[in-house]
Amino acid sequence: MSVEQVQPAATVHEEEDSFYQDIELLQNHGINVADIKKLKTAGICTVRGIQMVTKKKLCNIKGLSEAKVDKMKEAVLKICGASAGFCTALQQSLNRRNVFRLTTGSMELNKLLGGGLESMAITEVFGEFRTGKTQLAHTLCVTTQLPGERGYTGGKVIYIDTENTFRPDRLRPIADRFNLDQEAVLDNVLYSRAYTSEQQMELLDFVCAKFHEEPGIFKLLVVDSVMALFRVDFSGRGELAERQQSLAQMLSKLQKISEEYNVAVLITNQMTSDPGATMSFQADPKKPIGGNIIAHASTTRISLRKGRGELRIAKIYDSPDLPESEATFAITSGGLDDAKD
Repeated sequence: MSVEQVQPAATVHEEEDSFYQDIELLQNHGINVADIKKLKTAGICTVRGIQMVTKKKLCNIKGLSEAKVDKMKEAVLKICGASAGFCTALQQSLNRRNVFRLTTGSMELNKLLGGGLESMAITEVFGEFRTGKTQLAHTLCVTTQLPGERGYTGGKVIYIDTENTFRPDRLRPIADRFNLDQEAVLDNVLYSRAYTSEQQMELLDFVCAKFHEEPGIFKLLVVDSVMALFRVDFSGRGELAERQQSLAQMLSKLQKISEEYNVAVLITNQMTSDPGATMSFQADPKKPIGGNIIAHASTTRISLRKGRGELRIAKIYDSPDLPESEATFAITSGGLDDAKD
């Protein structure tokens, strides 16, 4: 019995090894070490990472000429071989076997999300204040470290905080609920506080470096909240286009990180009142901020609203594969849990 249980974990590990193709492989194709180092400082640490960046951006990296960039692109094609172009839906289905799901602490919410928070995807959670967005993020910091289904062995978390709402001591009672050692749980969460939208973007380069340093160890990246600093740094209609452009670049980077390193990305978002909605008789005039940029970038969008007392209601707002439905959960001292009747 134990042998059977060990086997899937071993195959998952082998798949992960083939999943991460280190950028050092370019050395075998005539790219020198100094140029590879330049790529790493720009946050490009895997072969897939080069495919995810435009030629123009690569040329902007100090010390990389157009000829060098062309040579790198050719080397990437040689390394990737057949996998560089198209593959059948069946092959893609097999590739997606690497995708894992993280439990949220509430069985109802897990069911709503098709088993939990999906890796290789951006999950956006939005709602007014006190609807449980940050509580969900805190609970996931602990549940990510629990072994799960399909050989998932648990992993570390990176938490980028823009609103100063991260409380490490909040993780302690959640760890107790799952019978985990408090100090060990806190030790597995890397925390950073961002003060400007530029710093928030720069931190993602550090995230890439960290994920590359310890491949397969980190399983969750939390950005709480994704829009707060963009709201502050860009003001008025005049800077709206620039704000949305910066936001699009950041979300594109998050999407690439999630696919490149096979991690789950959770972003929380704020709401705004729509002054024009009162004229159109909408039931709920509030909507998530960030406009279409965030709407298209997020894989799954979940809207949260307050219920009675400690109850909260989650609804699938948009998803490529989940039906629109609702789930009720409770916020307890031990994090998110099922609502008790």
